[in-house]
Amino acid sequence: MIELDAVTVTAYASRDGLGPTSDVVTLLGPVTCQLSERRIAVIGANGSGKSTLARLVNGLVLPSSGTVRVDGLDTARDGRAVRSRVGFVFTDPDAQLVMPTAVEDIALSLRRLGLPAAERTERAHEILARFGLGGRGDVPVHALSGGQKQLLALAGVLATEPTVLVCDEPTTLLDLRWRRVVDDLLDGLAQQVLQVTHDLEAAARADRILVVDSGAVVFDGEPGPAVDAYRALMAPRVSP
Repeated sequence: MIELDAVTVTAYASRDGLGPTSDVVTLLGPVTCQLSERRIAVIGANGSGKSTLARLVNGLVLPSSGTVRVDGLDTARDGRAVRSRVGFVFTDPDAQLVMPTAVEDIALSLRRLGLPAAERTERAHEILARFGLGGRGDVPVHALSGGQKQLLALAGVLATEPTVLVCDEPTTLLDLRWRRVVDDLLDGLAQQVLQVTHDLEAAARADRILVVDSGAVVFDGEPGPAVDAYRALMAPRVSP
């Protein structure tokens, strides 16, 4: 269960960018909701606040006011425990792939489980095979395709067996084939998945959609009405 209780996120912005005086800008909120569904999508325009909302769930962003809880754990007070439960996948896999080869990258993730080195390597090969990357273990990460890199990033996050997976536009940089591979993979996971996306077809597969605009959740409901609300929100406004 993901819970946001009267959450706001603010930041300081230099007034006109010219002097030391700063204004407080609200990036998101207030937001109050309980997310218990297995698949939740977050959609909205660029800069609407949807990525800020997603990053609240694992403590990458902390609320300026209000409370965020995951399975009863407060992201501000229990950050380490929250991060052990919540995996996060970025838009660009290069942002989280840090080791020279695929098997080394998975083995690095497994260090969190306290396994011996030999067991980490063995399990890393097993995980790569499960994600269709069995023949790529010793291939340099930079030589993998964009889709393979995103699969590797997902595999590395899921290797630690989180209960919640947050994905911030995981298919934005992928072609249609790899987009379908990743979408099907996410659909088949046992974890609760919160996915930020611009792909309305993928969003429509969720159990619930939050529509974010100008830092506010302006619609929260079933996929059909939510996508309709988003399309109406994005429709060109014709001046009379």
